[in-house]
Amino acid sequence: MSDLDRLAAWLPDQGLALAPGARLERLGGGIANRNEGVMLSSGPVVLRRPPPGVLAAGASDMAREAKVLAALSAHFPLVPSLIAFCDDESVLGTKFQIIERRDGVAIAGALPPQAEDGLALVETTLQAMAALHALDPAPVGLGDLGKPEGFNARQLKGWTARAEAVWPDGLPAHVAALIAALAAHVPPETGTPVLLHMDLKPDNLLVDPVTLKPNAMIDWDMATRGPRGFDLAVLLSYWIEPGDPVDVKSLQAVPSLTPGWPGRAAVAARYQAISGHDPGDLVWPTALARLRLAVAWMQLYRKWQRGEMDGTRYAGFETLALAIVAHALAQYQKGAL
Repeated sequence: MSDLDRLAAWLPDQGLALAPGARLERLGGGIANRNEGVMLSSGPVVLRRPPPGVLAAGASDMAREAKVLAALSAHFPLVPSLIAFCDDESVLGTKFQIIERRDGVAIAGALPPQAEDGLALVETTLQAMAALHALDPAPVGLGDLGKPEGFNARQLKGWTARAEAVWPDGLPAHVAALIAALAAHVPPETGTPVLLHMDLKPDNLLVDPVTLKPNAMIDWDMATRGPRGFDLAVLLSYWIEPGDPVDVKSLQAVPSLTPGWPGRAAVAARYQAISGHDPGDLVWPTALARLRLAVAWMQLYRKWQRGEMDGTRYAGFETLALAIVAHALAQYQKGAL
């Protein structure tokens, strides 16, 4: 049986059914989780599931994402509704979700040519982040999400373990040096914990290609509670500036090299102005976020090596991961974003 046949057999127990002639349509943009459009009798939806093969610890947590969507969509308009969740891996070989489909484009390294004002995307992203952080987790049903106490130390410990897993023959020198530097000065968390998306950058927003206004915030499988500065640090870890080393400019996850776009410090300042909250010192969390990014890229590279991911896009991820770590270490040693 095909995946579509198996899905068709599972849907009736959820009160759902495929539309006549329905097929799975791979949706572009993502580099890890699989998102496929499919038509139900009730309308278009997204089938969302992890990438094939072995998953890294804590990666592609469909159950976590389903919990967040179910709780948050009624309180935060940018969150698509959860239509159904399947934790029976015998159906499609893994846990999966059926999610409301929203219109819009996901923007990575280049702006749509029809965009009226490319800088509006910066404002869109920061406004969305501030709005998420303004929610009180408990009343929306997410007061038990994650463990905000000891957030920084736990994140460093977790990503150190993942780094050791993707470099099983020993950590490269820059990776070991960065981890040691971060471990020597783990800052305490400050402020009230907020809901964190944990990967909130423009390509996890679906926006109108002309106005760049947001229609959806997607990719919630790492969401948790913690210090607001970490969501901002994750965004800054992708934010390449013209003066950064040449070997990190191929990241192209954010169109931050667009002429006239603000640098990282200006982005942080704008978030503070929009939210009315000081995100705190961002040097340590940004260095950790870069380590996290490098390890995530290495996880995808290892999956590609094992034949679990198709395409040539992953072939350069090892080189890029090492460049990101070297950049992270240099910036951290300078006390700079």
